[in-house]
Amino acid sequence: MALKATIFKASVQISDTDRNYYQSHALTLARHPSETDERMMVRLLAFALHAHEALVFGKGLSTDEEPDLWQKDLTGAIELWIDVGQPDEKRLRKACGRATQVVVYSYGTSSARLWREGITPLVTRSRNLTVRAISSEISQAMTKLAQRNMDLSYTVQDGQVWVADAKETVLVTLEPVVAA
Repeated sequence: MALKATIFKASVQISDTDRNYYQSHALTLARHPSETDERMMVRLLAFALHAHEALVFGKGLSTDEEPDLWQKDLTGAIELWIDVGQPDEKRLRKACGRATQVVVYSYGTSSARLWREGITPLVTRSRNLTVRAISSEISQAMTKLAQRNMDLSYTVQDGQVWVADAKETVLVTLEPVVAA
């Protein structure tokens, strides 16, 4: 019998001065059995950084056909495709062909650094691809905020992000690896 996803509820307040976006969202996240808290928190960060009424979580790890998050217009065309982790070159090329904008949030260990070094020359010719890196220390600090019921605030200003719950605040800095 297959393991089922673990459900997380997140009440998210976003104050993004860079985009003039100020909203609250009640989110339900299904964490795949093979997904870590670290990856889930990076997905949640990606949502906060790109929040929009049409941005939704994809099926993620359970399917190769959908990204972790995406935003479609009223015609069904994909405006934004967001992946978390280390997608392979084939997936990135497919995403760049299907979406107006593709963003990858790479995080964590030395394997992520090696992936970024290896993928950068291969995808620099893609004009609609942005890759951002999150250090292992930061992604691990965000993991400490993960709970089944979360009340988080995201404050974005001048490219920096403060993620906070009632007890802790994590300063997130994003390193651009490949920018569209």
